[in-house]
Amino acid sequence: MDNPSNEIKVMPSPRQVDIAVTGRCNLSCAYCFYADEMTARGDLPTEAWLRFFDELGRLGVMTVTLTGGEVFSRYDLFTLIDGVIANRMRYSLLSNGTLITEKTIAQFEIGKRRQRLDSIQISIDGSTAEVHDKSRPKSFERALRGLKLLKQAGFPVTVRVTVNRHNVDDLENTVRLLLEEVGLPSIGTNEAFPCGATDRSGEITLTPEQRRQAMRVLTELSERYPGRVNASAGPLAYAREIKRIEEAMARGETGFPGRGCLTACGGVFNKMGVMHDGTLVPCHNLSTLPMGNMLHDDLGEAWRAHPWIQASRARYTIPLGSLESCRGCEYQGFCTGGCPGGAVYLSNDLNARNPLDCYRIHMGKEPPVRADLLQINVPVDGRNGS
Repeated sequence: MDNPSNEIKVMPSPRQVDIAVTGRCNLSCAYCFYADEMTARGDLPTEAWLRFFDELGRLGVMTVTLTGGEVFSRYDLFTLIDGVIANRMRYSLLSNGTLITEKTIAQFEIGKRRQRLDSIQISIDGSTAEVHDKSRPKSFERALRGLKLLKQAGFPVTVRVTVNRHNVDDLENTVRLLLEEVGLPSIGTNEAFPCGATDRSGEITLTPEQRRQAMRVLTELSERYPGRVNASAGPLAYAREIKRIEEAMARGETGFPGRGCLTACGGVFNKMGVMHDGTLVPCHNLSTLPMGNMLHDDLGEAWRAHPWIQASRARYTIPLGSLESCRGCEYQGFCTGGCPGGAVYLSNDLNARNPLDCYRIHMGKEPPVRADLLQINVPVDGRNGS
């Protein structure tokens, strides 16, 4: 989120709220950032969520994203969706796709459920069960079936491919499956990174060589399928930004507008998150920064004044040159410090760089971070999770 003056502008209420309505999931994915939290918190009942949706409606929240756990594992999911709609909000769903059936599709035809739906995102991590199931056990056939049902019924469906050590050699086949065989208009890509339950022995996160491979392959695929292979983070996003930086440096430029400070995360200026036990957080990737609980705290007040979200926004004013890790870096004027979720998880410091997003490291000018050797800190609220 570039802001030429780094001026902090905050909406009076969040435009969007990301809500984990359940911690239950029928899978156990190797890189799940939320899995640790599932064991530490309990799901809230239907009535509590419906009251919360009333509060969001009064605040003028425009959209919500319902996720989990696995969102379709809630027996009352469509009651919750109706509560969202009753409060004049639109919604999106994040799902592993395995519980989507013909009966599920039929449920969306009731009332305004389909009209108010912005998107359903499904996770597909390989072109075959052999590849996909290494990351997302025993799920490929069911996930692909759910995806195809949504596509055939004309739903606004998207797919996220999380690049990791198990599927990095299968990216071309995976993209071909999704874009050519399934016929999706586009897909998104990201990367498994160390947090939550992600395996820290080095068996899931990419090696530096594999990341460079993914950057090259995904760049080639994005050129082969113009506008159809996308990323806001991960290898493809890194590759595009590095190219942009190198071109700017060749022109003699020393930075981009709005860069040079910890400005990576713009989400805390327009949205926030809620965990499945009602805990309010700046973002699901910042789940160790609790801002109260929606059962007894006012979301609007938390949004406007809680110290954790204020601190998350204040990162925008912190120059990278003030950080020991970034002092003297030639890419400082082009950099934003990376995702604060990774900074908190890896260093227990909100106002640190995320080393996994460092251009100097990606360009081979600083030794790569080995996540499997990092001393993972205890999260700030004392729970195991991210």
